[in-house]
Amino acid sequence: MTGYALQQERISDVSRRFYVDAGAISGDTITITGEDVNHIKNVLRKREGEELLISSGNGLVYTTKIKEETSDHIACTIIDCNGGKAELPAKIVLFQGLPKKDKMDLIVQKAVELGAAEIVPVVMERTIVKLEDRKKEEKRLQRWNTIALTAAKQSGRDIIPPVSDFVTFDEAVKRAASFEMNLIPYENEKGMAGARELVKEAAAKKTIGIFIGPEGGITDEELKESSEICNAKPMTLGHRILRTETAGLALLSVLMFNVDPD
Repeated sequence: MTGYALQQERISDVSRRFYVDAGAISGDTITITGEDVNHIKNVLRKREGEELLISSGNGLVYTTKIKEETSDHIACTIIDCNGGKAELPAKIVLFQGLPKKDKMDLIVQKAVELGAAEIVPVVMERTIVKLEDRKKEEKRLQRWNTIALTAAKQSGRDIIPPVSDFVTFDEAVKRAASFEMNLIPYENEKGMAGARELVKEAAAKKTIGIFIGPEGGITDEELKESSEICNAKPMTLGHRILRTETAGLALLSVLMFNVDPD
């Protein structure tokens, strides 16, 4: 287990929120169960009458007041509900070429903080990691989704971005074919002016895919396939070659500042 996996960062009362499934909401009451009950009662020491922020993952944030605490649940009364401001107006999906070792832990954590709506691990031609044991794959996905949950809480997200199941590159580009725009940082692409124009164009879109190669990069064949199937646009990220764990986060940062008008 790496330091990124379950890192617990200090969170202010203003941004701290809890997440429930839609089924936990009934009328003006939201019921919290599971591990959060102990955290709220014994770590935060919240008591009846105190306020909690709760999100059901639908983009809405509920301001609630605790009305009942038991050993296995906390019931809260909704006193206000509004659209959260933590989500970007564009849905950005990061198609990440599967990297070696624990690099994906960092990628998931920071991508969630930067506003990605979903992270998709992609097996590409130059992927070094071999997927041969389904149980190990499921454990990886479970760990990455735990990291996503922790990062969503820390950064005050209104949703918990999922880390989806592993897909092949063919499956990834076919899925991205429905997106309004797809971008591929590519080390052999030239021209910062062209890159800026692509970012400007992306800022007006509602669905954006980012394709990042593994350590060995994206092959010419994959570049061609992505162009033909999902109209992906290759772009430079500057005059330096960025690592696989850096490239996607760099582009996410740029898009974050450009797609969010507020």
